[in-house]
Order: sequence, then structure tokens, then C-alpha cells
Amino acid sequence: MSKQASEQQKILCEKCGIYLTLGKVKLAYLGTTFPVELYKCPQCGLVHIPEELAKGKMQQAEEGLENK
Repeated sequence: MSKQASEQQKILCEKCGIYLTLGKVKLAYLGTTFPVELYKCPQCGLVHIPEELAKGKMQQAEEGLENK
């Protein structure tokens, strides 16, 4: 297991106080849905989107959709 993966597993949900678990989630933008696997709270469903994903792949996808 990578250091980054082990660090993410230690993320607590601020609302529920329990650790996030890896699971499938659907992200949506401009009517398009993207299935991805991210850490989320098993109780309330809060999803953690890492900064590198938000500023990297997600930003590229947004720009691609906006240009269509």
C-alpha cells in the first residue's frame, strides 16, 4: 500500500466522526456523469475529493465539456 493511500484511509468524516472508506461514487458536471472510486463516509455519504484530482483530471474534464 502506498503512503498516499494509507494517509487517505485515515481521513475522518467531520460530520460523523468515522473513517472514510473507498467506494464507487458518481460525479456530475453539466449533465454528464463520471463514475469514479473515491473515499467516502459509509454513514452519511460525504465524498473526499483529493486536491490533485480536483485541480487535475476534474479541471481538464470541465474544460473539455465547456468547450463542446
